[in-house]
Amino acid sequence: MTGRTVAVIGPMGAGKSSVGRKLAKRLGMPFVDTDQRIVARHGSIADLFAERGETAFRTLEREVVAEALGEGGVVALGGGAVLDPGTRADLARCHVVLLTVDDGAVADRLASGSRPLLVDGLDSWRRIAAERDAVYRGVADLVVDTSRRPMAHVVEEIAAALASEEDSP
Repeated sequence: MTGRTVAVIGPMGAGKSSVGRKLAKRLGMPFVDTDQRIVARHGSIADLFAERGETAFRTLEREVVAEALGEGGVVALGGGAVLDPGTRADLARCHVVLLTVDDGAVADRLASGSRPLLVDGLDSWRRIAAERDAVYRGVADLVVDTSRRPMAHVVEEIAAALASEEDSP
């Protein structure tokens, strides 16, 4: 898998960061979490939304995502990153893994932490996930549900699919 970019996308709480980190280790590739990179450079995402607004955040996000995808390895994108047309164009050159999760499983995952777009909690999550679903699926090469499966199984399924793809002519 050297010299390749695997992008991990999906709704908030699907496990992009956790799965991406473990997948990178499994594949022997570097890992970048674009949300973590944004926080390291610009401060908390919640503060960015509050102080500068979503449009400014999306501009910063686009820059970080383009940079990370260009570096190669496994890259976990924030849930809304795929909304940018430039990002979608960049993803066409990557292997894109969509992680899905049902609302029952995500409720516990979202209980901890601050998510600026989830003003109405699970109702907001459902709305945002539904709005973005077609975009996610439109760029995805592989869809894997994380709702009630051990992370190790999710990682192995993705690694096997990537290996199978490499073996194909």
